[in-house]
Amino acid sequence: MSEVKMLTAPVPNVPWQERPQGPQNGAPIWRYSENPIIGRNPVKGVARIFNSAVMPYGDAFIGVFRGEQTNGIPYIYLGHSKDAIHWDFEENKIPFVDENGDPFMPIYAYDPRLVKVEDTYYIIWCQDFYGAAIGMAKTTDFKTFTRIENPFIPFNRNAVLFPRKINGNYVMLSRPSDSGHTPFGDIFLSESPDMTFWGKHRHVMGKTSEWWESVKIGGGAAPIETSEGWLLFYHGVTGTCNGYVYSIGGAILDIDEPSRVKYRCENFLLTPETWYEERGFVPNVCFPCATIHDSETGKIALYYGAADSYVGVAFTTLDEIVDYIKDHSLVREEDTELGIR
Repeated sequence: MSEVKMLTAPVPNVPWQERPQGPQNGAPIWRYSENPIIGRNPVKGVARIFNSAVMPYGDAFIGVFRGEQTNGIPYIYLGHSKDAIHWDFEENKIPFVDENGDPFMPIYAYDPRLVKVEDTYYIIWCQDFYGAAIGMAKTTDFKTFTRIENPFIPFNRNAVLFPRKINGNYVMLSRPSDSGHTPFGDIFLSESPDMTFWGKHRHVMGKTSEWWESVKIGGGAAPIETSEGWLLFYHGVTGTCNGYVYSIGGAILDIDEPSRVKYRCENFLLTPETWYEERGFVPNVCFPCATIHDSETGKIALYYGAADSYVGVAFTTLDEIVDYIKDHSLVREEDTELGIR
């Protein structure tokens, strides 16, 4: 087994459950036995919470959650937890403001990610910008949430910010799309010196002929910096006679040029198998949005939306998941390119 290092801060209270006894088929990743950790009707006026992002905050944890209201419109809600398993939610939606401090709420907002870069926390989500597009806000205290410029024109989804600048620039993954339930999509990368102007767009990787990611792919959790490269958990989608199936995949990107893929697992890491993944508002969905990870032990807790109805957690270790991705890697020529044409 390799000895890969996380180049991140330790999180000694990372949520964890040991691997269950007995043989295990597939990737070295296992579900929390008490999943789902967030069920239906979790807060007043919210029917479902799913596709949400969490992270350490002080000696506890904080998260931004996709709350599907009882009128069907999604917004983002703030949650707090002592153990990252049991969550308390604020009843009101996050009150976004503009640069002048005036209320500036999106028409809708869903699938948020939460990433800290230097001393600022960034929330990234999908919203209406005369079509589906990326919305962003920043905070330093989780009390004031200031909207910043939309990075891209429509149509775009699944934006994921890297947790540090690379070569002096902010770097973000995204998935250009259309205005509907996009039947296509590759992952691209963009850079910005100031979180306002974005350019240096690069292709990272696309869908493949592998069954589980043959329709489209999209970013998932914020990449984890390791001695082997950026560890990326992403989602892959296939089409069946019963609709789409969303699975979780894994790849490792070059540390200095993350548009280049070093390793890409040809197998899914997690696919819908349990009742809370197979049955729900949108069945057969495992949608990764965040990790909590500890650099001292290599423990990783992966948070994912299940069937657009629940939140689940799965566990793995850095050494095991990196070894599995490398042992089952199938990198195509376009994956290794810089991503410019």
